[in-house]
Amino acid sequence: MKKHLFISLLILSFLSTPQILAQEVDIVPYLKMIEQGKMEEAKSELLDLKTDYPKSSNLIFLEGVLTENGQDAIVLYQKLVDEYPKSAYADAAIYRIYSYYFALGLYNTADKNLDKLKKDYPESPYLKMATSNGVKDDIDKTTQPPNESKDDQNQLSYSVQVGAFTNADNANSLKKDIENAGMTSFIQEKNVAGTVFNVVFIGKFATRKEAEDFLPIANTRFRIAGRVVEINK
Repeated sequence: MKKHLFISLLILSFLSTPQILAQEVDIVPYLKMIEQGKMEEAKSELLDLKTDYPKSSNLIFLEGVLTENGQDAIVLYQKLVDEYPKSAYADAAIYRIYSYYFALGLYNTADKNLDKLKKDYPESPYLKMATSNGVKDDIDKTTQPPNESKDDQNQLSYSVQVGAFTNADNANSLKKDIENAGMTSFIQEKNVAGTVFNVVFIGKFATRKEAEDFLPIANTRFRIAGRVVEINK
């Protein structure tokens, strides 16, 4: 139920918008398709819509929602925010960017996007979601362990965090690719304001240096932008 919270709010907020610009596509029906689990149908419709309405900023957002690789989706959301800051979906795009970086444990980057949401879109309904206690209390213990004793610190090891996916199948596919290459991989779920991210990791290392030495190998082999994080053994 929670995983549809964002899209449901998105549909409601857009329906309350006074009017849709003539050059824009009403994407609410396609967002409803996604909410109903009709991803492939929505993707098929998107291809035709992009051909018929190549200048529609709304379609950039719809493509972002349909893009299951988090990093690729962020590129689309950032394009929408940068090029169409007055879009009806600009605040939703910033919220998605914030959620993605929060899920990865990149809290400084997440906070910068949250600050932008507060400054540029102070009436956005996504502010309440982003600043709710549920989000702030959901900091991933694998990336930010709270107040460990020395004994607890000895139980920590390191891993390379390589991606976050809203689609579990995509996360499992990357995990399988990693394991087929002879490396250890695991997935941890992280819920950010109702959006579940499947975070993929490579390896477990005894020291940060070992993980950092492995990082460029992982980045090159799997064409990713990974980062070293602390995890519990």
